[in-house]
Amino acid sequence: MSASITHVHASDPLELVFKALDADGAVIVEDLLDARTLARLNAELDPLLSAPPKTRPFLNGALADFFGAQTRHITGVAGKSRVFATEVMVNPTLLAVCDEVLLPACSSYQLNLGHVLDRGPGSTAQFLHRDELVWIHLPDPHPTVQLASMVALVDFTAENGATLIAPGSHRGHGHEPAQSDPVPAEMPAGSAVIYLGSTLHGAGANQTDDQWRRGLHLSYVVGWLRTEENHYLTTWPDVARTLPTKSQQLLGYAAHDAINLAGGYLGAVELQDPVELMANGEL
Repeated sequence: MSASITHVHASDPLELVFKALDADGAVIVEDLLDARTLARLNAELDPLLSAPPKTRPFLNGALADFFGAQTRHITGVAGKSRVFATEVMVNPTLLAVCDEVLLPACSSYQLNLGHVLDRGPGSTAQFLHRDELVWIHLPDPHPTVQLASMVALVDFTAENGATLIAPGSHRGHGHEPAQSDPVPAEMPAGSAVIYLGSTLHGAGANQTDDQWRRGLHLSYVVGWLRTEENHYLTTWPDVARTLPTKSQQLLGYAAHDAINLAGGYLGAVELQDPVELMANGEL
């Protein structure tokens, strides 16, 4: 169990990413988004983040404390940012890691959520948590069902609240505390800390006077679990039809077909794959 987070470059062999995830449950991939893609994404997000944070409703009051009052949110990003929907969520490195980590437990995976969190000065640290506990009734032990990431849309530093990661904590289960001190995922804009759903982590405290820590929480889940975000309502079919097929599939518009694995199917329409019906103009 290391006391730091391994850094690799997006151009490095993917085996380095897989090795770090296996050893520590997390890895930082620098330059995941090139400078042009990052600038175009931020340009689409800027108008949506121009207002100061305000009190907003949540489905459960506990979320207000979890996210904090000094956070500006953009949810359902695929329905609001073309760059995200057509380039970022289909990033080749992210999908290659999903192939390695998630496909052993499913026939296809899907986007779990795309959520921008812009955490302002004075934001307090989140408690360390495992994202996979959203699906609280998973048996123990269970295969890896989720791959998550926090993409730095500005430079992440310990002072402005870089995500805290507890290396090695993916080997634990349930609600037990981390066995090592959490490490801030300090990284330049365009980088991402990629971590397993079983890895303890949480947003750090923003101790600056004037810096907003803008990050994109981007995660994927096996195709047979319900996603945290309802993509059919955040990215309407009229929008989904204009997206590449891979984007449609990741947004859950495709059927999860496990028949060739001696399983069944989920999400069919007229006993067919909705993505194919969409492509043929039948849906």
